[in-house]
Amino acid sequence: MGENKTAFLITGRPGCGKTTLIRRLVEALGVSAGGFYTEEIRGRGRREGFALATLDGQSATLASIGSASRHRVSRYGVNLDAIDEVGAPAIERATAGAALVVIDEIGKMELLSNRFRQAVLAALESGKPMLGSIMLAPHPWADAIKSRPEVSLILLSEANRRQVEDQLLAELRARLGHRSS
Repeated sequence: MGENKTAFLITGRPGCGKTTLIRRLVEALGVSAGGFYTEEIRGRGRREGFALATLDGQSATLASIGSASRHRVSRYGVNLDAIDEVGAPAIERATAGAALVVIDEIGKMELLSNRFRQAVLAALESGKPMLGSIMLAPHPWADAIKSRPEVSLILLSEANRRQVEDQLLAELRARLGHRSS
């Protein structure tokens, strides 16, 4: 994965386990971590939207099918306030004070926010270890992030999930100054 890499961004098809893997790694590392996860909002047996949950206990609805927002991604109306007032500040706090910055995810919805983009760039430029997920589909801004020298891009699939988890755990422990156990 490379010695000069500080940001480990997981990509892959929807449902391949990116968020689950990030959660498992953060738990296994046991260091002070900040940032956010995205979670599905389900109702009546189907996905109705997404929530943003920070590692320090805040949450907000990121997008929902019932939203009247003019900002749309597929069938979802995107709540920019959730990104600007909950997601981006969580990244900023993590960059300032946590050992590990967690960003799940850098995707179409989040990229609608300029504050989010700036928070991601500041986190990358800080040199602090980062663990996150990034959209697989082409997107000019996301593609520029993927090609940055400090970024290690990891393609996750069902077939390589266990191997990727072991590799990332070792890499992150090395960056965070832990010994592997």
